[in-house]
Amino acid sequence: MMENDTKQMEEEFEPIIIAFCCNWCSYAGADLAGTSRFQYPANIRIIRVMCSGMVHPNLVINALTKGADGVLICGCHPGDCHYLEGNLKTEKRAEAIYLMLEDFGLEPERFRLEWISASEGSRFAQVMNEVVENIKALGPSPYRV
Repeated sequence: MMENDTKQMEEEFEPIIIAFCCNWCSYAGADLAGTSRFQYPANIRIIRVMCSGMVHPNLVINALTKGADGVLICGCHPGDCHYLEGNLKTEKRAEAIYLMLEDFGLEPERFRLEWISASEGSRFAQVMNEVVENIKALGPSPYRV
């Protein structure tokens, strides 16, 4: 009986994914995805930040250790940052985040960095769909309550 309950819980697992999106590009891409009616799962919780460079690695780790199953940072394409080099800062921080994930015993696939411009609504939806599917395959975070 217990085995069936476990299988049922696995089938019902819906991940919670936090997406930090820069105001100027990826948040506008999310808006375009919505107005264009591109479908993506409701599992994504978007947090609008002025620049992806403002997302400190601790924010990512805090989200993952407090119950999020995955975290995504979306920023402007390199060379297009409204703040000139914020996305390059994000890229360097991503390396640190991957090392921190290992320290916390979390799979590196629970974090993703993507460049999405304001004109890429369909790409925004595609990335969100991919992230949800990848996290579903991993299962719930070990920190999830």
